[in-house]
Amino acid sequence: MKTKKKSSTTSFPLLAGALCILLSSQSALAQTVRPLINELGNPAKGRVEYVNDGLTPLNVVLEARSFTVSESGEITYRPLDPDIRLKLSTTSFRIQPQQTYYVFYEATSPKSPSWFVIYAAFSGFPFRTAQGMNVRLELPHTVYLLPKGTLERTDVLISRAELIPSANKAVVEVENRGDNFGRVFETDLVYTKRKQEAPGFPMFPHSKRIIEIPLAEKAEGENVPVEITLQLQKFKIERKLQRVKTSEDVTSAAAPAQPSPVSTATAQVKERVP
Repeated sequence: MKTKKKSSTTSFPLLAGALCILLSSQSALAQTVRPLINELGNPAKGRVEYVNDGLTPLNVVLEARSFTVSESGEITYRPLDPDIRLKLSTTSFRIQPQQTYYVFYEATSPKSPSWFVIYAAFSGFPFRTAQGMNVRLELPHTVYLLPKGTLERTDVLISRAELIPSANKAVVEVENRGDNFGRVFETDLVYTKRKQEAPGFPMFPHSKRIIEIPLAEKAEGENVPVEITLQLQKFKIERKLQRVKTSEDVTSAAAPAQPSPVSTATAQVKERVP
């Protein structure tokens, strides 16, 4: 499949206003993409399942894009990298109510690991926003083309693990110094008698990730976490939390980018899964 080139790199944040419109309609909650993430070899063959459980026929257009994830977790999209060769069984189709549609693909890249996302744009909803704009829902299917090697314990370093009571949060900086892609499946703040779970995240080669974890309860007395643990595929890493007296003593993660303007013709809702 040949993807049209765009002249600039674009970030697509979630549009909260349009999301409220979608949440008000049962029909809009009935679109599903399975699986959201596929970790495959290189070359790869995969399949995506698109489900329309609503009561209205919907049109779907597929577009593949490459992406980059910043240290703070912000995702920036761009046209599909030219060295990634992707062949889709179709790039547009129509799903009838209560029906499922399957799309098959083949992908290869001269370098591993490589990654990209296939966005499915659903349109044809029987409602509009309060401003009269049509609504389009975009759902991702993220593909990782991986080598046989995996992330090793010696590749991962927690270079910073701080507890900031004044801000009631923990800040953790994790580095992947290896050549392979990996994933933190579970993040835990460990207290004396309990633990607080936080989401996992991908670890891209030769990159770092800064995670800010709000504490579930006010940090005072003995009610403070003492350790952070990260669970990866083959191993777990642990690090004691260092208490920071004031929030001015630590550099916070980069602020998220400002949302892009909403099109005057169409309101978009985009879900992102790195």
